[in-house]
Amino acid sequence: MSDSKTLRPIIEHTPFQTQPAQNVHGWERIGSVAGGVMMVGKGLRRGGIFGLIQVAIGGVALARGFTGHSNLKEKLEQGRQEMNTVRAKIERAGEELKNLKTKAEVAAEKAVKTTG
Repeated sequence: MSDSKTLRPIIEHTPFQTQPAQNVHGWERIGSVAGGVMMVGKGLRRGGIFGLIQVAIGGVALARGFTGHSNLKEKLEQGRQEMNTVRAKIERAGEELKNLKTKAEVAAEKAVKTTG
């Protein structure tokens, strides 16, 4: 008697199901996997605290290569986009100031001609 539509969950996806957009492609991805494998291997051979650090760095590089996503690269790209937005606003403000200056100069010339 129950309708399956009424039992359907309201939440259609969880944060664990969403895949981040890939921002690492091609040779960069292959390089991350290769570098990660090398770092993990060197870290395991080395041992100790520095070997553990190498294994951790290699693991991050492997994850970056396998998933095709890098949080650091994403943050850098966001910063670059914000910088470009600010640059465009500054350029626009410069053009507006230039126009205001021209209008002020024209108005000053007209004022001088009418009084003089």
